Amino acid sequence: MLDMLKSVFSNLSKKPATRMYPYEERKPFDINRGHLENNIDECIFCGMCQRVCPSNCIKVDRKNGVWEYDPFECVICGVCVEKCPKKCLRLDTHYRSCTDKKYDVHLERHEDSEKAGA
Repeated sequence: MLDMLKSVFSNLSKKPATRMYPYEERKPFDINRGHLENNIDECIFCGMCQRVCPSNCIKVDRKNGVWEYDPFECVICGVCVEKCPKKCLRLDTHYRSCTDKKYDVHLERHEDSEKAGA
């Protein structure tokens, strides 16, 4: 019993072991896998990311130039980033912010960006 009291008083005199997130954030590590981002202007809508995704969270519509991604189904493995031929996909080092609503990321290529690249 006395050993436990010694431990309790020792812990009371030290700093807390946890951070007060989200008020106090830790700087992410360099190799941290945060959330998926796509540079839609460079994307050729080949669908390679959709084919290799183990959780099937990416949907590519080549005809309409639409790229959709469900961040709540993504397992953040990075396979899509490795297989992208144009390297327009990347994993950001920051995590997505907390939310109480589920959402999808819907990106479309605008006609202006197609003309600029052609």
